[in-house]
Amino acid sequence: MNFVPSRFNGSARSALLLALAVFLSPTFLFGQDAKVEKTEAPKAEEIENPFPNRHPSPELDGGVEWLNAAGPISVKDLRGKIVLIDFWTFCCINCMHVLPDLDYLEKKYPKELVVIGVHSAKFDNEKATGNIRKAILRYEIEHPVVNDAEMTIWRKFGVNSWPSLVVLDPEGQYCGYVSGEGNRELLEKVIERLIAYHKSKGTLDETPVRFDLERNKTKDTPLKFPGKILVDEASGRLFISDSNHNRLVVCSLDGKLIDTIGTGVIGRNDGGYAEAQFDHPQGMTLVGQTLYVADTENHLLRTVDLEKKTVSTLAGVGEQNRTRAPGGPLLETALNSPWDLTVVDGVLYVAMAGPHQIWSHKLGSNSIWQYAGSGREDITNGSLDKAALAQPSGLVNDGQSLYVVDSEGSAIRKISTDPKNDLFKPEGDVTTIAGTHDLPRGRSLFEFGDVDDSGDDARFQHPLGLTIQNGVLFVADSYNHKIKRVDVKTRAVSTWIGSGKAGTALEPLQLAEPAGLAIAAGKMYVADTNNNRIVVIDLATKKANELVIAGLSSPRSADAPPTVPSVSNAKAIDLNLQELSAASTIDVQVDFSLPQGFKLNPLLPVTYTLKTDGPQSLIPADQIDVKRESASEGTTSKLAIVTAKKTGEATLLLSVTYGYCRDGNGGVCKVATSHWKIPVLLKDGAKGKVVKLQVTAK
Repeated sequence: MNFVPSRFNGSARSALLLALAVFLSPTFLFGQDAKVEKTEAPKAEEIENPFPNRHPSPELDGGVEWLNAAGPISVKDLRGKIVLIDFWTFCCINCMHVLPDLDYLEKKYPKELVVIGVHSAKFDNEKATGNIRKAILRYEIEHPVVNDAEMTIWRKFGVNSWPSLVVLDPEGQYCGYVSGEGNRELLEKVIERLIAYHKSKGTLDETPVRFDLERNKTKDTPLKFPGKILVDEASGRLFISDSNHNRLVVCSLDGKLIDTIGTGVIGRNDGGYAEAQFDHPQGMTLVGQTLYVADTENHLLRTVDLEKKTVSTLAGVGEQNRTRAPGGPLLETALNSPWDLTVVDGVLYVAMAGPHQIWSHKLGSNSIWQYAGSGREDITNGSLDKAALAQPSGLVNDGQSLYVVDSEGSAIRKISTDPKNDLFKPEGDVTTIAGTHDLPRGRSLFEFGDVDDSGDDARFQHPLGLTIQNGVLFVADSYNHKIKRVDVKTRAVSTWIGSGKAGTALEPLQLAEPAGLAIAAGKMYVADTNNNRIVVIDLATKKANELVIAGLSSPRSADAPPTVPSVSNAKAIDLNLQELSAASTIDVQVDFSLPQGFKLNPLLPVTYTLKTDGPQSLIPADQIDVKRESASEGTTSKLAIVTAKKTGEATLLLSVTYGYCRDGNGGVCKVATSHWKIPVLLKDGAKGKVVKLQVTAK
């Protein structure tokens, strides 16, 4: 998405100006006198507010539903935390590029920072909460996301482009925003300054928080969000990019497992099938016994030698290209989200979704270059270097021309190829077969729908894949949950299969954001991405069935249930000797004093672990170093520590971990652990019955 300057939509919008150049970006807006130019961390008593002209943040209400959270979250709930609000939409390649930066920041500042995603949809399909939930799982997002389907929060914050990132300080004050991707270093500097100031002021709350992630509510499947598929009819093999399992699956056309390629662990190691690693691979093409793979989130092109069963890196450096460099040596040139591949006359063409271009590599050479697309995100026809593409995500050929699905422009494009072309200065043109194009001011990017018509009057909604047979293109019209038929000569578009609504039924067939297509032996193979399956459709009868791959299982163990992190906020509290009457248990009662409006969360049961200090024979070994749940009611929790005998003494080291949320089930759950050192004496005649402990939470 292109950067569009915006202003805070509130009473103080005029006070937000450009940041100082030290923050490396002209697009982050701060308070007028932002003190951010110092390079050395000052002493605590000298620290000044880096954003003295900050202003109260708008609230986060107005969304349809919250995901990755037990309930709605307010700015008040987030007091004490630095908050980074990510305005995004799940179709957007730039928004996808921001996610690794957010993950990095979340892991670097786990106690100081909370990221909130505000999903403000571009496409109609993206407004449905269920589809956003699938996107959260597909992109492996671990922070809360609110479905801002009506763009209410978007408007309150005055946002104008995807992605935009807003920073709030621990006092709920709006500090500024940045638009576009590639701003991790800038945000890191901002967060560091805010931590220093608010830690010195005492307004930073480093109590860990926990969210109820969508992934903890789902089970893994043999295939997980398969992206693209490839059929080799001659050998009877089907290749599947099992994208969210970070591997490739090879099977026969009737579902017999042949091979899995890759460990399933994210990485970029080369080597044998059992050692190789990928990061959410997508498109593939086959030349002889060499499989070429778009290793999308590694920003690499890989090759698989199907005879030697080895994986190698063909092109890329393993980092995203953020420049306009036109290309260069294979292993020295950074790539940007390669999404699909095809080969024509010994030239490998790459749908490079990130820079909105097609790149090319002459097989056997040592270089890769831009081929088509100016790099501007739009749908405009013209010469190879002047025409504009919009997130090309699917690529096929008829032996002469390339056919491309431009997902963000919801259009089907045709690009000329010529084996005599100088790949440094190729000649040819880009045209549009179906869908809108060449509208002023980038309006083509927002002309989408579900219209069966001809040429310019046809409409798609974020198509992602296509295949070709006898002059007919079949298009995975992903957000319409359909497969459409496009006649290359007449430009006529019609729905071939699909109801237009996401679903799992096979008769009549329903799909859920299909992304990959292939045809062989009178059948169409469909990567039914959000249904985690491959569907096989008879071309003559349109009868469909799911391809079950015998022996295929997930490379991961079943998703573990949510766990409470073991964290410490304070040193152990030393108690006086507790004299208790002889008994077979030591009863402990913990009374919690929680902030106003907060309650213990039953979804986060109070747990305790026990150690002992010094030699003792009172507490049996099976009670030591074991996490156990205690019984809780209201703000009181009770536990019973089993003893080996009714009398004796020991010094207990007790840790109690608890979660507390607004109204008991709010979206933000704080997690804390309290520790006590408790000398205990059990003896006959003692009056004590219970060890009473008090916890005061922030």
